[in-house]
Amino acid sequence: MVVETDQQWSMKDIGRELSELAQTAGANVVGIIEQQRDKPHPAFFVGTGKLEEIRKDISFYDANLVVFSGSLSPAQQRNLERELDVRVIDRTQLILDIFAQRARTREGKLQVELAQLTYLLPRLTGKGQALSRLGGGIGTRGPGETKLEADRRRIRKRIADLKNDIEEVKKTRRIQRSGQKHNLPLIALVGYTNAGKSTLLQTLMHMTQPDKQEQVYIANQLFATLDPLMRLISIKGHDSFLITDTVGFIRDLPPTLIAAFKATLEVIQEADILLHVVDGSEENLDLHLAATREVLEDLKVINKPTITVLNKADLGSMPSSRGIENPVQISALNQTGIHQLLTMIDTLLLESKEKGTWLIPYQEMQLVDLLHQHGQVINSEYTPEGILIKGEIEKRKSKNLHQYTILEHINREERH
Repeated sequence: MVVETDQQWSMKDIGRELSELAQTAGANVVGIIEQQRDKPHPAFFVGTGKLEEIRKDISFYDANLVVFSGSLSPAQQRNLERELDVRVIDRTQLILDIFAQRARTREGKLQVELAQLTYLLPRLTGKGQALSRLGGGIGTRGPGETKLEADRRRIRKRIADLKNDIEEVKKTRRIQRSGQKHNLPLIALVGYTNAGKSTLLQTLMHMTQPDKQEQVYIANQLFATLDPLMRLISIKGHDSFLITDTVGFIRDLPPTLIAAFKATLEVIQEADILLHVVDGSEENLDLHLAATREVLEDLKVINKPTITVLNKADLGSMPSSRGIENPVQISALNQTGIHQLLTMIDTLLLESKEKGTWLIPYQEMQLVDLLHQHGQVINSEYTPEGILIKGEIEKRKSKNLHQYTILEHINREERH
């Protein structure tokens, strides 16, 4: 494996993460080579001296794969494979391979295939492309070029088909969510991969139904969970809510993956609260926090109510929570701190709701639908002026209801 420098991450940390990714994909890591350059070599990513070092290590270890921590251009990848005579991939391709192994649902498989083909298309080259640069003439046309263009057309068509299929899945999921569990609040688990999100989900599910043995796939490896789950959590003494797991984030999450998984990640945008789960025992905690925040900013959800869950308290001393948003220390494995976490969720849910009584004119029935979709109607009464409704609604959805609150209605009558 070849590790490049990073402005914040040390070579040791980048190498360790790349090794874990490779092992998760099923590779046997035999060596790590580091490079320190101001900018990548345009042809080989690494310098010619480092290239020779890689070639010697391939021969010594009898290796058949080289993984680069940086993103290789199609030309760099081709040049490296030609010079080294082994398969060469970059970190993005490695992550795509892991995702392909992890996908279980139809939606997950569609999204992974879309990301893979999007990554592959600019790298689809062959003799036909080289001949096309000669400007035509005898000997410059042939089956190679024809096949290459046909392959490109097939891939573009498949990408278009996959996007349509994913859009249909997204519509179906929206319909399913709109009718789930009496419009309970939705909480999304987010965080760096292998922080313990699935373990926390398993614990909350067990506390909801101790006698039910439904299992969440849990493993001490990167991207153990790819296909998200949504479950009802109802624990005595606390508010009930829906919770969903999401794919783990990672440093420099490949853009092709973010684009392909937008249909899955949109559940984060719909959530009322985010549980940002982090491995409290991780020495690079600040970097993991920053990497997750970067993805949340890309998804435009960075301002959502968030609880930072410092997990794995059972592994020893926890870091200072100074400067961390709504921190709570837990061990999802042995259930310590879970009720404190649930109490914080109760508080945030209470703060996110607005209670009131509204007199809604009959010509504004869409607001009645709004109350049913994003709140809870406690009581309703039909009057000559409109529908008198008592209930509560998410504050972010209440703007158009303010003019119809019963107190404002009475005050208007008194002023006249």
